[in-house]
Amino acid sequence: MSAEPVPIAAVAPATARIDRRTKDLIKRCNAGDIAIIAHDDLDRVAAEGLIAANVSAVVNCATSITGRYPNGGPIRIVDAGIPLIDGVDPALFSLVREGDRVTVVNNEIRRHHEVLATGTVLDRAAIVAAMERARESIGNELKRFSANTLEYVSKEADDFFAPLELPPLKTKIRGRHALVVVRGHDYQRDLAALRPYIREYRPVLIGVDGGADALVEAGFRPDIIIGDFDSVVESTVHKANDIVLHAHRDGRGPGREHLETWNVPWVEFAINGMSEDAAMLLAYEAGATLIVAVGTHATMVEMLDKGRRGMASTFLTRLRLGPVLVDAKGVNRLYEGRVRRRDVLLLVLSAFAVILVVTLVSEPLQVFLDGIRLTLRDLWYSLTEWF
Repeated sequence: MSAEPVPIAAVAPATARIDRRTKDLIKRCNAGDIAIIAHDDLDRVAAEGLIAANVSAVVNCATSITGRYPNGGPIRIVDAGIPLIDGVDPALFSLVREGDRVTVVNNEIRRHHEVLATGTVLDRAAIVAAMERARESIGNELKRFSANTLEYVSKEADDFFAPLELPPLKTKIRGRHALVVVRGHDYQRDLAALRPYIREYRPVLIGVDGGADALVEAGFRPDIIIGDFDSVVESTVHKANDIVLHAHRDGRGPGREHLETWNVPWVEFAINGMSEDAAMLLAYEAGATLIVAVGTHATMVEMLDKGRRGMASTFLTRLRLGPVLVDAKGVNRLYEGRVRRRDVLLLVLSAFAVILVVTLVSEPLQVFLDGIRLTLRDLWYSLTEWF
């Protein structure tokens, strides 16, 4: 993306965190660190992770907006007041080691007084203009996306719809709702809004990799964790009732080494596609009556953010689940403001009980009752005197 370097205030020397996988880098970031990444089309979830880590600058040895689609990551970085230096020479990865002290001065990355690399400082105006251009060309990306999806469907549909062998689970799913949480778009806000729903319906809580951490951060304990375990912390894994490794039908299971290292019992669920699809299909085949999805990929931009060529497994999963699957945002809008008759009755009875107690102990009522008692006594004496 072409843009003239924009002078910025120098970022004080800070510890460099460097990784080609942004989600791995975020786990190691501390406040004030300088994040060095290589992330074409910086996505929204990665940007929000960098912002939450409170890094002092982001140096991207790739193109933050290639123009394929209007990705929302760069504008969030800049709006958070974090300098974003784009298009830096990838050779920086061989010049900087994790933990080095580096600084950013205008568009230069320096170690001490040595200029290691330069890039383009992105400002809001340049990002907005790039996003507008990307919106104009998104039709071409949609065509490629559709072609890749159809190619996947033609090759994988038979295997995808083949009978599934469910692993043995301690958690009972049949007849219950299931809440599947992925650390994706708006997951924190959706989880907060769903607290009343979770409290009332007690759904099975299924965390997909880092989605399990999201549940713990929100104050919940995951019943099931499923995925390849590359973005979930070990302490969270030990909190779950069931650990399910998402394996592929050819036997591959990228997360086995993590689980072996953590020395936890697990079962495997073999199905092609993404881990979030495996989680929803596991709940569906195990008899969940409703599956509520938090942070999953539903829109075109969200699917492109994921960086997969077709995301066909997500498309097929949603076809297979049909009306059993709903998005958390829809549940939130339907559920908010709902008042149950039982709640109204309890409120009325509580108010009546309070009024009754206050009345019984009040002085005017005591005087009134004493008056009745004296009147009845006098009446009784009068009647007895006649006889």
